[in-house]
Amino acid sequence: MTSTRRRLTTVAVALAGTCAFGLVTAVPASAEVSTKCGTYICVNTAHQGKDYVQDITVTTRDGLTGTLRGFVRDYAKSKAGVSKARFTVNREFSGEPLLVCGGLDRGGRVIENTCVALS
Repeated sequence: MTSTRRRLTTVAVALAGTCAFGLVTAVPASAEVSTKCGTYICVNTAHQGKDYVQDITVTTRDGLTGTLRGFVRDYAKSKAGVSKARFTVNREFSGEPLLVCGGLDRGGRVIENTCVALS
């Protein structure tokens, strides 16, 4: 391998690593993470206090796919045919204590809903 080709390969690998690192999303230092697992799914949420929900991540415990849902009160989104889904909320909710929930549907049936109470 020539030195020019070796340099180009090194630069390409370094650039790819830098791009991949930039795609990783980090939870801000002020955010708290709460988790609750049920029989079939786990619900993780990043939030600031009990009023501001940043995101909800729902994963299946068995690794099988289904339709995963993430919701807080009136917020509802779903992703079909996955075993893990992240839902970006970035929304403030005021009033009563929040329940951040996730759900799993398979074969047109609700398998499980699990909620994390933010206090």
